[in-house]
Formats: sequence, C-alpha cells, structure tokens
Amino acid sequence: MSQLKHSAQDKLEQLDGFHVSIDTETGRADVVLKRPPFNIISMAQRDQLRLVFESLDENEKVRVIVLRAEGEHFSSGGDIKGFLEASPEHVSKLAWNIAAPARCSKPVIAVNQGYCFGVGFEISLACDFRIVTDTTLYALPEQKLGQIPGSGGSARLQKMVGITRTKDVVMRSRRIPGKQAYDWGIATEFVPLAELEAATDSLVKELLFFSPIAQRTAKKLLNDTDDATLSVAIELEGHCYSRLRSSDDFREGVEAFHGKRAPKFIGS
Repeated sequence: MSQLKHSAQDKLEQLDGFHVSIDTETGRADVVLKRPPFNIISMAQRDQLRLVFESLDENEKVRVIVLRAEGEHFSSGGDIKGFLEASPEHVSKLAWNIAAPARCSKPVIAVNQGYCFGVGFEISLACDFRIVTDTTLYALPEQKLGQIPGSGGSARLQKMVGITRTKDVVMRSRRIPGKQAYDWGIATEFVPLAELEAATDSLVKELLFFSPIAQRTAKKLLNDTDDATLSVAIELEGHCYSRLRSSDDFREGVEAFHGKRAPKFIGS
C-alpha cells in the first residue's frame, strides 16, 4: 500500500476483499480479488478498485496491471444486498467505478477462471485483454433479479459481439463458456487452466517489451475511436502518429531496427 498514491491512501486504510502487489523491478502490478470462495465484490470494494487503478495509473514504476483472483472463481458478481442498501447517488456511480481499467492509460489484463458473473464480467470487459480457460463461465445474470446490468456490461458486450448475441446473453441470463467467449472475440486468449499463470506471465512480458508511451497512445486512440466514424478515426490516428514521431522511443526504435538490436525504450 505504501506504493499507492498518497491521496488515495486515506480512503484505502484497509482494502475490502482484495490486495495489491507491485513488482518495481519488472513494472508489473497485480490487483488480486480475495474474498473466497466466490470473490463477491462489495459496494465499498467498487469504490476502492477505482481508487487503486487511478493510483497505479499515476505510479511511474508500474507498466502493466493484472487483475486476477485467488481461488477457483474470478468473481460470482456483486453483493446483492448492497444494492438495496446503497443510495441512488451511489448506485449511479457504479459504472464509473467499474470503468476504471478502461480509463487507466496502461495495459490491463483480466485473468478469468471459473465464475465471472455480473460485475466480475463487467470489470473484465473494461480491461484491455482477457485470458480465459476451460473452466471460465461469463454471464450477466441480472434478469434473474428483475434487473439489467448496471456497470457497463451490456453496452461493452454489444460493442464486441453485436446486438443479437448480447440479447441472447443479457435477456436469457445465458452463461458463455471460455472457448465460446474466445470464438466470439470476447476473450483474447483461451488456455487450459493449468497454463493460465504461464499465459499471463507471457503476455505481461510481451507488453513490457514495447514503448510505454506508444502503448498509452495506442490504448487511448483505440478507446476514443471505438464509436467514431472511419474518417474521424483515421484523422485522430494521424495526429497520434505525428506526435509519436518526435518521441525518444520512436527514435530508439528506428535506430534499433537499423542496428539489428533490441530496442531499449524509456517511455518518452
């Protein structure tokens, strides 16, 4: 916790249902859900997760963030009783909190095993990469409670798989196995459960190789142009490309390419 942003520390005296670890040598940070057996996400935990992602985003020693969970399941969803006790104002902020991984400028990997329901699915959809296994089950089961997804789940899913498949998932509370999620383009990688940790480590290592400033630029550009017209997206891409041309990392990348050596990016 000493490595988190000081302004957030006051509100994070005790993390609710998860912990954070940072490897300053590699630049990897892990946000680990830890409320066995199903890692239910409380209302307070949603607020804290937002603060943690914002703190990690500002931590210069962090390059890649991994969101994972201890145990058999990633998360079976939110604390249902908490919804009834929360004020309308608090509930209105749920989607903003869960969107923290998407707003974070750094790459975020969701490691999804077992149940990944409700808010567990929604926060995973807000990440940049999702690794699933043969045990993974995605679902937005809110219809069974007389509700709809409230933290961006249906909106993000529809962007990824279209309205027909999203209606199938949301309106029927249907569970999507890991392999099907991969086939539909929801998941980035599908691996056996025994290889989940190795696959995560491999992806982290791969992302750490690239220029931090180029990674941040690519993520923001892709997020900002997700609902833009083609002409606007191309225009913004050109501006981003132009800015990166003057970066130290671009110069290093070109020199390394011509020198037939591995680049040493510094993030500027």
